[in-house]
Amino acid sequence: MQTEKYRGYTLWGHAILQQDDILRPERFAGSGTITRDTKVVHVSGVLGTFGTDEEAELAGIAWCRAWVDSHG
Repeated sequence: MQTEKYRGYTLWGHAILQQDDILRPERFAGSGTITRDTKVVHVSGVLGTFGTDEEAELAGIAWCRAWVDSHG
């Protein structure tokens, strides 16, 4: 999980392992959570699947930034 402070919010990027078959490469679902003062403001849901956990987390953070920018 990655976190960053942005415009008074705390942004969280999440990666959830998605592996249906042990013979296939690992994939990670990405999502984002936005909090302010320890309260959840908004949650993205699954944004897609990615080849690495870092890519999934960065997609979550990017979604959070875009949400804050459009609601700020």
